[in-house]
Amino acid sequence: MGYRYLLSFFLVLLLTSDTSLLAQEKATEQKGYVLEQDAQVAKKQPGPHNGGGETVAYSFFEGVPDFKTAFRKRVLKPGASIGYHLQKEDEVYYILSGTGQMQMNGKTFPVKPGDAILTRPGSSHGLTPDKDTELTLLIVYEKK
Repeated sequence: MGYRYLLSFFLVLLLTSDTSLLAQEKATEQKGYVLEQDAQVAKKQPGPHNGGGETVAYSFFEGVPDFKTAFRKRVLKPGASIGYHLQKEDEVYYILSGTGQMQMNGKTFPVKPGDAILTRPGSSHGLTPDKDTELTLLIVYEKK
């Protein structure tokens, strides 16, 4: 009788729990790390800050408790952009692939793979891929 009860309990637990969160917690607690892959976190979204077009956002480690860093990859499809906006915290853009135009405080300059741009609080910026180009970047900032 006890064996069947335990088996039923674990089946209910498995069916009603978020297995990805359990896997993250288990990895964090038992191994000291969390592994996430592009396919697990990829979401199609419009360009942030009213940028428009189509992007693919990869928001890594969002469900990890007490992780205070936003670590994201974003693919700007041709015609998409990150809209011009006021920056509230230090934020790093690192260009992985493609080329584009960064607008910073009213000035525009080209960006390419290997470029790292630190945007400081109080500045304004936006990013647009060059025509017919896909631009991929990493975005890192401290969460409040």
